[in-house]
Amino acid sequence: MQALLMAALLAVVLLSRIQEPRRLGNGVLIGLIGVCAALGTVSAVGHFSSSAASAVTAGVAGAVWLSGLVAAALLVANGVTMVRREGTRPASLLSLLAGAALLALLGLLLSATYLSVRALRAAAGAAVLLGGYGAFLLLCFLGYTLLYRRLAPRPGADYLVVLGAGLNGCEVPPLLAARLDRAMALYRAEEAAGHAPLMLVTGGKGPDESCTEASAMADHLVAAGCPRERIRLEEKATSTTENLAFSRELMERERPGYHCTVVTSSFHVLRSAVTTRRAGVPGQVVGAPTAGYYWPSAVLREVVATGLMYPRANAVAVLLLATAGAVVGWRW
Repeated sequence: MQALLMAALLAVVLLSRIQEPRRLGNGVLIGLIGVCAALGTVSAVGHFSSSAASAVTAGVAGAVWLSGLVAAALLVANGVTMVRREGTRPASLLSLLAGAALLALLGLLLSATYLSVRALRAAAGAAVLLGGYGAFLLLCFLGYTLLYRRLAPRPGADYLVVLGAGLNGCEVPPLLAARLDRAMALYRAEEAAGHAPLMLVTGGKGPDESCTEASAMADHLVAAGCPRERIRLEEKATSTTENLAFSRELMERERPGYHCTVVTSSFHVLRSAVTTRRAGVPGQVVGAPTAGYYWPSAVLREVVATGLMYPRANAVAVLLLATAGAVVGWRW
């Protein structure tokens, strides 16, 4: 039965990825296949030997516990690095807060194991299922991001759309410079193939910026060798959703029936792809390299932001899992 379910899920994933690779559900289905495979393995071992099944279960539990400790330590260490390099902005604190939350969860589980307090065990049960759900979504996000990034951009794009990011006054920071450099590499490849796309840089002016992101990006591209007449500016957007919506209007007006390649940072690829699909933009998203120390906090932020794009489904899942975990913990 499990084999049939896995085969059905795999068929759905393959068909969906061919038809529309920008669906986040593809990653979730791949995650479910992994869960089914793990459960099937434990079940098969149990049929062969109950003692072996117990040993496997104990080994998995120990590995999960050890992985949690290691992950918490790495997140806290990364959080300290982020604070030192990026300051105490909320986005810079995510890995530190995630590490602290993971340590708190492990402490709660340890307390619930050795203290016969029903309320504590109910809280631990709810926390375990919610933590497991968060870990599942994180792994689905990471796994499908890696798969999606392996897709080669379709040649012959009419536009290379570069999504904006925060400026240092009017200066392009390294994160945004990496996006622009990736766009220039794509531009030169298209030019070498006999096709010169238009560059479209998108981003408005933030409260602490002295110019629009689009204008600073355009200057950077010109300095890198892109002809200014090949650059289009979208200077109103203040979010990824607006970046793509306003860019779509400009491209549809200038070149009906266009196709584009959207350039952003590696951690931002999947959410941008989902947003591109929702905005009705015909194009693929590619990623630019990101500094290693910045990546964990950025990915955590992306997972949260992507989850908020599906509020009803996640709210129902959280409510059901928290309730089920609390009931099981109370009866434990």
